[in-house]
Amino acid sequence: MLQIGTKAPYFEGVDENGNTVKLSDFARKKLVLYFYPKDSTPGCTAEACDLRDNYQRFLAMGYEVLGVSRDSAASHQRFIAKYELPFHLIADTDLTILKAYEAWGEKKMYGKVTEGTLRTTYVIDEQGVIVDAIGKVNTKAHTEQILR
Repeated sequence: MLQIGTKAPYFEGVDENGNTVKLSDFARKKLVLYFYPKDSTPGCTAEACDLRDNYQRFLAMGYEVLGVSRDSAASHQRFIAKYELPFHLIADTDLTILKAYEAWGEKKMYGKVTEGTLRTTYVIDEQGVIVDAIGKVNTKAHTEQILR
């Protein structure tokens, strides 16, 4: 994981609508940047819905929320529509952002070692500095982990 106190790596990606989203779009704002494995899977849905249900709390505290996975923009559109997600999702199909944020790597599932998305969340302050890094995400109570 990236270290707390370091500058967040620059990123540029495409959201579910095909719009370019950059780290600089969030200058002078706090950003919850979360990385998740796959749209519409149980854990990822629980995490997204927890963030959705608390979205107004985030906004009231000056945070924006942005999700990133390797799913396509079309997949993100379906996921957002199905669960009425109020925030954007970046389609990082070439893994550029995932790798820059050390959210791609080796993991064990069912006793097998594979490469994939490491569920990770970074909180980035108004100056673009990482102020929190969460690697053991509680998908059902992620907001409380972030706002603690």
